[in-house]
Amino acid sequence: MLALVADRSSESGVAHAEVADPEPHPDEAVVELRATSLNRGELRRLATREEGTIPGWDVAGVVVQQARAGGPAEGARVVGLMGGGGAWAERAAVRTDRLAELPDEVSFSDASTLPVAGITAYRTLARGGMLLGRRVLITGASGGVGRFAIQLAHRAGAHVIAVAGSEQRAEGLEELGADEVTIGFDADGPDLDLVLESAGGESLATALKRVAHGGTVVTFGNSSGEPVQFDASDFYGRAPTARIYAFMVFDEIARAQSGTSDLRALAEMVAAGELKTEVSLETSWREPDGAIKALLDRQVAGKAVLTFD
Repeated sequence: MLALVADRSSESGVAHAEVADPEPHPDEAVVELRATSLNRGELRRLATREEGTIPGWDVAGVVVQQARAGGPAEGARVVGLMGGGGAWAERAAVRTDRLAELPDEVSFSDASTLPVAGITAYRTLARGGMLLGRRVLITGASGGVGRFAIQLAHRAGAHVIAVAGSEQRAEGLEELGADEVTIGFDADGPDLDLVLESAGGESLATALKRVAHGGTVVTFGNSSGEPVQFDASDFYGRAPTARIYAFMVFDEIARAQSGTSDLRALAEMVAAGELKTEVSLETSWREPDGAIKALLDRQVAGKAVLTFD
């Protein structure tokens, strides 16, 4: 079969190659890909991947071989999450506990945005507990995770503060449910019950200065690439019982055993028109270079999707 594999000689970090068909374990179904979405995390890891390995976390397609242990039947439309990569190929073997059937109303393109970005937003917000009336701040709000998080936090009744990097990238965030939209944020301002923090560096340090007594800062990225400096005594002295939570989506769903249920819940919200996927760039997987560059250069507001034709 054909796949996109890690290739450091390529400008984009990937190249097409013929590879062996997947050999599924008993708890894995073979899915024929229809779409996959790109995530900055996997793109930034391309330079360190072993040559010839298949990247990709997000799967949307059709089951062509049911898992021997059960799960979605052959012909089922599904969405799934690949922990170790492998989604950027014509077919992939996906664990059934990270696979969910799709409602007919949800397209493959929309479904492909849900595994990493959707579950990350869903599960990071869950670290804040009951959100009704709480102040929730989201950094990187114009990205895929941020746009899902705005909608889900608004749906839960939170007062949502969206932080974007520029006026241009902030466009449309109020329409998604943000009560406030800011370009960056500083240490002065009301206390925050929950902060979803993906920028790292000074942004994370500022979040620790703003988190409320008993509040939570969930850190799940470091897009700035900068170290974090903060006064530990100021943190615990100002906001006792506040906490920092280190979030990794694969570890989180393994802990909660929630891969299938999370994907199903998100897909049902999309089907009901209660959650927008915000796909702003869609192109063929046969020509991925432009999409990869656009996402790395922060030229994509929302999600970028590769379709399989």
